[in-house]
Amino acid sequence: MVTMMILLCVALAMAGCTGTPASPAATTPRPNSPAGTGAAPASVVLTAVPTDIVPSYNQVTVDVGVKDYLGNSEVIYQGGMGQIHVKKITAKMTRADGQTQTEFLENKKGSSVELLGTKQVDRVEVWVSMDNGETYKINDVLLEYRIH
Repeated sequence: MVTMMILLCVALAMAGCTGTPASPAATTPRPNSPAGTGAAPASVVLTAVPTDIVPSYNQVTVDVGVKDYLGNSEVIYQGGMGQIHVKKITAKMTRADGQTQTEFLENKKGSSVELLGTKQVDRVEVWVSMDNGETYKINDVLLEYRIH
């Protein structure tokens, strides 16, 4: 087991996944924007970063759906081995126009939220907080708008 962990760490280091990624464009809240949203300059560059490696006893799955014709996407909690340890599930969409939306999912298999996107490329990130105090980023995807 220890040998496997060492090999995994070496593989990550060789792949360049251990460096500190550049932070995504920061968003600043607008005074008149709805709760859970913020805005940034129109020239927002969205990039996804590698997600965290979650121990098998804490693994859960959250699916990020493709965009619908309005640019919205559904995030669905699928559960997993670590479901018993989950305290909070947070989904955040950063839109192409810089606005953000943060929603919380229930720790119940099949629970979902709809994130309001744009007809451009948006970013969705999902974090899971566990009962031991650890928080893992399990999803970080760029969603492209496709005409259906």
